[in-house]
Amino acid sequence: MKIIIINGPNLNLLGKREPEVYGKTTFEDYFADLQFKFQDVQLEYFQSNSEGEIITKLHDCGFEGYKGIVLNAGAYTHTSIAIGDAIKGITTPVIEVHISNTFAREKFRHQSYISPVAKGVILGFGLKSYDLAIESFKHK
Repeated sequence: MKIIIINGPNLNLLGKREPEVYGKTTFEDYFADLQFKFQDVQLEYFQSNSEGEIITKLHDCGFEGYKGIVLNAGAYTHTSIAIGDAIKGITTPVIEVHISNTFAREKFRHQSYISPVAKGVILGFGLKSYDLAIESFKHK
């Protein structure tokens, strides 16, 4: 089983950026923990601060070979109709993930262009949100 995690803008700063919201662990360290925990899953990881690169990666992974895509589009969640359209155009299921509870934050974070086209949404469980998304693909 192959699953890719795609992280959007500023998630490369995990461990440094707003640790009171996002924690003190880098995603690279957390990804190593995920690989250990889910040894029966071939996990891949991609991060970009560029909307176009995220769309291209969705296209690349969206038709065959992947059981699922775990997507934390960061702020693009609230602004990118194009990422929503890319998800709508692919066949690989996407789980939208957020580390924080976006509904407990600024009002603009309450809107998602991804939720209506995602298989599911997991938010507010810190980095464990990624674990839950991976688990959801394992139990389909």
